[in-house]
Amino acid sequence: MKSTEISIWFFIGVLLTVYGVMILSYGLWELATGNIANVVLARLHAPVWWGAIMLVLGLFYGIRFRPGKEA
Repeated sequence: MKSTEISIWFFIGVLLTVYGVMILSYGLWELATGNIANVVLARLHAPVWWGAIMLVLGLFYGIRFRPGKEA
């Protein structure tokens, strides 16, 4: 019998995916235009790294805990 409950991890995955896309796109925009924020470690391009990490984790959780998937 299928469960009608949706795991909280699915919603966390969706949020991480959305935030990851937004942060990654901003980081790529910074690189493309050269408008890099005036911060101490700007050369590390933190928005690109964190956006990519959040996107990958969000996709993992979203796919792993998607509704309707057998446990």
